[in-house]
Amino acid sequence: MATFDEELLQDQEENKREIAFIREQLPSDLKELYTDDQLVWMLDTIATYFYESGILESDDDEVDVDIDDVAGYLCKQAEKEKLSHLDPDEVRFVVEADLDYQENSL
Repeated sequence: MATFDEELLQDQEENKREIAFIREQLPSDLKELYTDDQLVWMLDTIATYFYESGILESDDDEVDVDIDDVAGYLCKQAEKEKLSHLDPDEVRFVVEADLDYQENSL
């Protein structure tokens, strides 16, 4: 069984792999728009969206995810937390890349 510190290191390594994947998927004009910390925040917030929406509790093999809803949620949370303004049209690419990463890592 992994210790707490080992689990944290594993999470950090997984975040690095996912961020690298997302950066590869983003259009060239968006690749450097977000810092790694901003992308980690987005990934955590996307996970929160899935948890709060009940999507994770679905018994269906395939679940339809409304990317625009997720992007809108991220933008609202950023405003609520007084972070930088996010453009839902740009954030949408991050959401799509995250979903692709999750699908490919299963």
